[in-house]
Amino acid sequence: MSTSTKPFSPAPFKPPFWLTNPHLQSILPKFFAPKAPIYRRVVEKDSLDESDIAYDFYDAHPIEASKDGELEQTPLIVLFHGMEGSSDSHYARALAYQMHAQGWHFVVAHFRSCGGIPASGTVFYNAGDTDEVHHALQNLRQQYANIYAVGVSLGGNALAKYMGEYEDKVLCKGAVVISAPVDMSSAAITMHSFLSHRIYTPYLLNPIIKKALANDLTQDEINSIKAANRISDFDDIFTAPRHGYRSKNDYYHTASAMPYLRNVTHPLLLISAKDDPFIGFTATPNDVSESVTILDTEHGGHIGYLRYRSDNGHSKSKSSVSNDKESKTPKFDINWIPETVSAYFNWIGVASNSESSQDVGSDNK
Repeated sequence: MSTSTKPFSPAPFKPPFWLTNPHLQSILPKFFAPKAPIYRRVVEKDSLDESDIAYDFYDAHPIEASKDGELEQTPLIVLFHGMEGSSDSHYARALAYQMHAQGWHFVVAHFRSCGGIPASGTVFYNAGDTDEVHHALQNLRQQYANIYAVGVSLGGNALAKYMGEYEDKVLCKGAVVISAPVDMSSAAITMHSFLSHRIYTPYLLNPIIKKALANDLTQDEINSIKAANRISDFDDIFTAPRHGYRSKNDYYHTASAMPYLRNVTHPLLLISAKDDPFIGFTATPNDVSESVTILDTEHGGHIGYLRYRSDNGHSKSKSSVSNDKESKTPKFDINWIPETVSAYFNWIGVASNSESSQDVGSDNK
């Protein structure tokens, strides 16, 4: 699985005690993300040939037209985003810069209705849509020889399920999955807790309700969707029936990646925080194949992993200049995930074409 005989052992995530609260970790990172890079957008049809899908590329170098079927050899890292995510999400921005610093191409493959392009068909996206994941990778495989994947949250569950469901037929050579609800029933229960329901449900639910209402719906569907106040209500009313599931329970059971993890044959890293307020049960070593590495951290929240560090050197602040005193400059960053992703890909044998920085993207805020 790896070019190394040693276990994968990335730098630990150890925030200061005052930054260990999972809700702070889940909410604050978007305020410390670098500015989005200038993406190159390509639009393709989805797997059903109904909706346009945006692929936002951050190229490591200009891509030349293939000659005689020759494929681009520089590794391509493809991101499958979370619910209502896009290439503008905080984690997408941070990953883009880190992958670019490694000398790798990067692309965000959007799900239907995301990235600013409305869905044209009768379906949106769901956490078990491995056909759409495979279709996106097929599109990319027409030009890139060496593809690796990253999945986050809902997109992470879809990617993890794909890795186990397709087994040796997967089109990516390795993958990293972050903060994924691989057991969706327990994740739904977790989201019913008081704090998760009050803090996160409006943020996640309101946009997807707005998109759903823009569809051709019956009045009964419209009334039911408007009355939904939990994501599980929406899944029962809209997500499940629209995507061929009998109920939300059937959707959660069928779409969960957990039962497929024992069949994974390509390198897969699962990163989860034990204090994640979203994801419910996570995989244990007995749930996965030998190709899967599990990395559980004590803290990190949901796609959080916000660090606070002080520079080893000193710099003068505005107030200290007048006092001629030096003070340490504090630094927040969200680069632990990108650094760990690139370290894992290095560990499984993906060569870097340039040196990465510990503070990738820090000058792009």
